[in-house]
Amino acid sequence: MMELTNEPVLSLRDLRMKYEDRYVLRGIDLDVYPGQIIGYIGPNGAGKSTTVKIMLGLVQGYTGEVRIFGRDIADGDVEYKGRIGYVPEVVEVYDNLTASEYLTFVGELYGVDRDAADYKARRLMSMFGLETSYHDRIASFSKGMRQKVLLISSLLHNPDLLFFDEPLSGLDANSVMIVKEILSQLSAQGKTIFYSSHIMEVVEKISNRIVLLHDGQVAADASFEELKAQSKEGTLEEIFNQLTGFHEHKQIAEQFVSIVQEE
Repeated sequence: MMELTNEPVLSLRDLRMKYEDRYVLRGIDLDVYPGQIIGYIGPNGAGKSTTVKIMLGLVQGYTGEVRIFGRDIADGDVEYKGRIGYVPEVVEVYDNLTASEYLTFVGELYGVDRDAADYKARRLMSMFGLETSYHDRIASFSKGMRQKVLLISSLLHNPDLLFFDEPLSGLDANSVMIVKEILSQLSAQGKTIFYSSHIMEVVEKISNRIVLLHDGQVAADASFEELKAQSKEGTLEEIFNQLTGFHEHKQIAEQFVSIVQEE
C-alpha cells in the first residue's frame, strides 16, 4: 500500500505545448495528490491527450515543468514510468498473441517476474470471467474482452498513478460496476487516477475532483458539488456545456432529425 503524504504525486507548472503555430496547451498549473480520482474532461482538441502524453514521457517539446513522484521528468530518468499504468482510448494490441502471452510480456516489461506475471494475470482474468479465454488469441476477442485485457495489463505491476482514457468502452453493465468499484478501492489505498471520458454521468459519479480543460487552459478545478454550487446547473454535462460555451446541441439535433425525415 502506498504511503499517504501531503506531497503531490504530480505537479504541472505553466505547461505549454505548441504544434507548428498553434498552442495546444496555454499554461496549465496543477497539483494532484495521492488517493484522488481526477475526472479529466474537455471538448475534443482541448489538450487532454497532449497533457497525458507529456506526463507519460511520450511527447517532447513542451515548456514549463512536469514533476511526477517529486522528480522533474525532463531529467531523463524514466524510472518513474514503472509506477504508472495507462489505458489509452485507441490502442493497438498484438492480435496474434494469446492473452496469456500478451499479459506476461507486459508484466515483464514492467519488471514483474515472468512466472509471477503469468500467475497474477491468470487470476485477474478469472475475476473478469475470462479464465477459459486465457490461452486464446486476442484476435478472437470482442471489444469488451480486449478492454478487460487492457485494464489488467495497466494494473498488473500495481502502479501508483493511473491514466485511463474511456476505460469502460465496450464493457457490459456488470463489468462497468466492477471497474468502478476497483477504481474506488484503488483510490482508498492511495492510488492516484486520471479518468478521462466523454460520458459525463460516469465522471460525475466516480471523481472526487474534476478538472475541465478548455482551449488549452484549466477552465474549472473543483469537486462536482462545488461546481454545481457555483454554476446552479444540475448535471456535469450541463456545467460542461456552460463552461465551454456549447449550447447548440438541441438546434443541431433538430436539424439532423429533420434531414433524416426528409422524403
